[in-house]
Amino acid sequence: MWTYEHSIETDAAPEAIWRLWADVENWATWNADIAGIRISGPFAAGAEIVMTPAGQDPVHLIVAETKAGELFVDEARFDGLLLRTVHRLDQGERGRTRVTYRMEITGTGADRLGPQIGPAVTADWPETMAALVKLAQD
Repeated sequence: MWTYEHSIETDAAPEAIWRLWADVENWATWNADIAGIRISGPFAAGAEIVMTPAGQDPVHLIVAETKAGELFVDEARFDGLLLRTVHRLDQGERGRTRVTYRMEITGTGADRLGPQIGPAVTADWPETMAALVKLAQD
């Protein structure tokens, strides 16, 4: 298994961040790497998200779990690998909101392929999360 986690704290209310997460078709307003995105239905477990990163082929994600105001999990599968990303909201220090993204790559060859694939997928998380919380504070 390969894992990576990044957290950021903000004064933005958890509800404001959740609203931005649940508005999938507007993720590109805070995620500069998204060239196109669509969701198959409501933002709930079982929904399919097709996200096209700039200059790349579309990525098919399944929303595996949602707990409104707390977390959502998306999963992508390819070549025997499962890329599972947990997006979580917790209480940080001094009443602030802690936003955490955690990626876990499992499956055939994950120990070998994870260190190649994972950093490419997660490289923009600090900038993307900073843009998310900035928009949530506005």
